[in-house]
Amino acid sequence: MRQNSWWNILLLVPFVATLFPGLYNQLEPHLFGMPFFYWYQLVWTIGSGIVLAIYIALVNRGASHER
Repeated sequence: MRQNSWWNILLLVPFVATLFPGLYNQLEPHLFGMPFFYWYQLVWTIGSGIVLAIYIALVNRGASHER
């Protein structure tokens, strides 16, 4: 696998989105009774799984093209 693949940047997206709690440390808006602080993190937990699945698919596709 090449180390300079552009899709490695995908792994930074969830990390940066949750890196600064001060940006999402608020109560409003509520979603299903949960304050924003909690559901924002929950959304990124699910989103991180999606980003990781996309990353793995891209890495596997790139590995099959290099053979």
